[in-house]
Amino acid sequence: METSVTTKKTTIQSVMGSQIVMKKLNDCLGNPKAAASFASSVVSLTTGNYMLKDADPWSVVGAAMVAATLGLSIVPSIGEAYIIPYKLHGQTKAQFQLGWKGLYQLCIRSGQFAYVCAEPVHKGELVSGNRFTGEYQFDETKKESDEVIGYMASFRLTNGFAKTVYWPIDEVKKHATRFSQSYRRGGDTPWKSDFDAMACKTVLKSLLSKYGPKSLDFVDALRYDQSAVKIEKDNLSGDDIIMEPEYIDYTQSEAMDNITKAAEEATE
Repeated sequence: METSVTTKKTTIQSVMGSQIVMKKLNDCLGNPKAAASFASSVVSLTTGNYMLKDADPWSVVGAAMVAATLGLSIVPSIGEAYIIPYKLHGQTKAQFQLGWKGLYQLCIRSGQFAYVCAEPVHKGELVSGNRFTGEYQFDETKKESDEVIGYMASFRLTNGFAKTVYWPIDEVKKHATRFSQSYRRGGDTPWKSDFDAMACKTVLKSLLSKYGPKSLDFVDALRYDQSAVKIEKDNLSGDDIIMEPEYIDYTQSEAMDNITKAAEEATE
């Protein structure tokens, strides 16, 4: 007599509804109602994306948990953070990706910025620039067409320190080709749906990484951006969820170099 064994498939609904996940969301967001709403948005996002629907549920939860920890929305239209599916060695997982508006939010919340901005630069608007001194002059009244020739990012701290940078559009594309799997892959990603926003984020992130003050949230954002977030499932019986980034867009050594540098600067 043959006996069949049915293995119950782990779904995003079952994982998001688990006690430890809801506890973590409640701790991050401050109340059960906000936690339930966030969990519902994760499930809706997943079921509405055919690749995320088939992705490892725990990788989706990991990406969502990073966004919740940073206090950022994962609704694509808001542009603060994204959960991006990717396929590696035949397996579909989810990747956390920081959005331009999320990066902006982290800056404003720190209380150290008088202003921060990043904008597309159209043909004619760049009046002069010196990448060695970091001195640039832009004039929107001199715009000649809607053609975007590059992207600028700028900030001023409350202590008066200010910095501006400009990247030609080819430099943005070159950087994205090297460091972003979602850009190289194409398809339905933020790079396709909102190139300007992702380009602004790329330039601003580079500027802040080099010259901006490093809050703990900013260091975490750098650490997890463009990573698949691994959850230590062996420790799920505890009081917290242990998360670690797995880098897929560039080499582990490059990623760890960036994290170490940001962490060191954050403590200075």
